[in-house]
Amino acid sequence: MTNKKKLGLTARIVIGMIAGIAVGFVFKLLLAGQDDRILHILGMDIALKALFVDGFFHIGGEIFIASLKMLVVPLVFVSLVCGTCSLSDTSALGRLGGKTIALYLVTTAIAISLAIFAALLISPGDGVQMQSDATFNPNEAPALSQVFINIFPSNPIDSMAKGNMLQIIVFAVLFGLAMAMSGKAGERLASVFSDLSDVIMKLVTLLMNLAPYGVFFLMAKLFTSLGLETIASLAKYFGVVMAVLLIHGVVSYAIILKLLSGLNPMIFFRKMQDAALFGFSTSSSNATMPVTMETVTKKLGVKNSIASFTVPLGATINMDGTAIMQGVATVFIAQVFGVDLTLTDYLMVVLTATLASVGTAGVPGVGLIMLAMVLQQVGLPVEGIALIIGVDRLLDMTRTAVNVTGDAMVSCIVGKSEGAFDQTVFDDENAGCKEEDVDFHHLR
Repeated sequence: MTNKKKLGLTARIVIGMIAGIAVGFVFKLLLAGQDDRILHILGMDIALKALFVDGFFHIGGEIFIASLKMLVVPLVFVSLVCGTCSLSDTSALGRLGGKTIALYLVTTAIAISLAIFAALLISPGDGVQMQSDATFNPNEAPALSQVFINIFPSNPIDSMAKGNMLQIIVFAVLFGLAMAMSGKAGERLASVFSDLSDVIMKLVTLLMNLAPYGVFFLMAKLFTSLGLETIASLAKYFGVVMAVLLIHGVVSYAIILKLLSGLNPMIFFRKMQDAALFGFSTSSSNATMPVTMETVTKKLGVKNSIASFTVPLGATINMDGTAIMQGVATVFIAQVFGVDLTLTDYLMVVLTATLASVGTAGVPGVGLIMLAMVLQQVGLPVEGIALIIGVDRLLDMTRTAVNVTGDAMVSCIVGKSEGAFDQTVFDDENAGCKEEDVDFHHLR
């Protein structure tokens, strides 16, 4: 009896993604809605859309995203409590927080500077005609004073119900510190939280095995409705953003990782494949957080005391991908409207976008709110955002993959600098893969 080698999770996700894209394109052709098509005449195009696009694909994709989001709050709270209460030196928490936030802000500043440079070099807005009826009304960004007030929860249960990540982080840190100072009572509770953390991570492993199916549904739904003609009309803008995302996500991160930690970037990127694919598929750093957390702790060797803080914080405030979009979009919109920006304007764009990544954390539609703030800061019309919304969905997927990779990269650097890093796990090609493929027949 021969032993068949099972495909790895990464390979299965890629297969699901390619199959979903192919099926999505087929359905897009079938549902073109032209009167001379037999499907349209028979009314079958409406039936196909209702049964598959709005039915199987939509339901399957939404269940997959909901399953991932279901784990986010308990995972962040439990792992952060465990990590905080296990810190031997609780005074190191301030140093850890300062170091993490500083790294996230620096990478964001590098990202937007790179984006502005590339956009000025290529000029994606040249020759694009502004639509006279283009309008965009962004949500209001909160005042800076309100941002600081909102970080502290008045009702932690309500914060968890609403998924307000910064408030959850603050409460979990305070709760963990209180446990560490509570002697025997804290130790007993710490063992309970440790067991809870193990159970939640096991649940993450189980859900990861469903990823290929979830990715298939998400891709099939997206590519059925994706307006490729819009991408073609904004090909230069789309190409510049995509190129800068790839350069920053591969070259910049590799250089920063090597310089600040001495770790091998090739090993890092190889182990980040699954988390990056999850980020690309879900377009949400928060939804990908359970997978990022498992990757950082089980595959990259960062101790939970560090990862439980750096990963949730990164998913909330690390917006390198969004900053790249803002940098290119600012130059693009300025060129479309024929506005010449000065060097001071560009420096203001870098500063505004970098600080706004923290100031607008946790606000719905954060990317477009940040872009509106940047445009207003340099006197560009906000309605220009309407030009780029049509191609933003596919770019959003790529920039989420970049953000997730940045979260893990910063976690490795901070972990290494704090002596909370296992080099043996990082170097082990099979670390974290032993339980990756769960035989569901044994679960019946």
